[in-house]
Amino acid sequence: MRFEHLIEVNNAASPAVVALTIEQLWRGLMLRVEHPQRFLEHIDTVAVLERGDDWLLREISFGPMTVRDRITLEPHTGIHFETEANAQHQGGSLTISIESPEEGHLFLRFVYDTPVPEQELNAGDDAADYAAYLKAAYQQMDIEMMRQLREWTILGQLG
Repeated sequence: MRFEHLIEVNNAASPAVVALTIEQLWRGLMLRVEHPQRFLEHIDTVAVLERGDDWLLREISFGPMTVRDRITLEPHTGIHFETEANAQHQGGSLTISIESPEEGHLFLRFVYDTPVPEQELNAGDDAADYAAYLKAAYQQMDIEMMRQLREWTILGQLG
């Protein structure tokens, strides 16, 4: 299953919405990389296993389930998460891209790729229902992350 969606971060025509700089947005995305438990409360532990200049390997435990993510960083441009498949998790990937199509506008593009089947499914099929559930959950998680980043910006916690 491939799922893509866009979240508007800044719109110069909408001054009521707290605007973030690319630097603030990047700091917030790095919090999602380094401290994902600040965004998902059901995470038990996070460990960075290896780190390079533009990548890291982390392990996250959710109760009895553990996943490993290899994360590639393109500062102020995007982040790619590659989750390893294991006996507990099918694996998959997420790419978050920062886009600024014109002055005063800033977006985050989220692209999820998972092994969950999506083609040739009929509404009402368990697999189709699960794919729809995942899409809604991913989008809600990303909207909530953006809400938190705005709140932390207002509080001066993102610089």
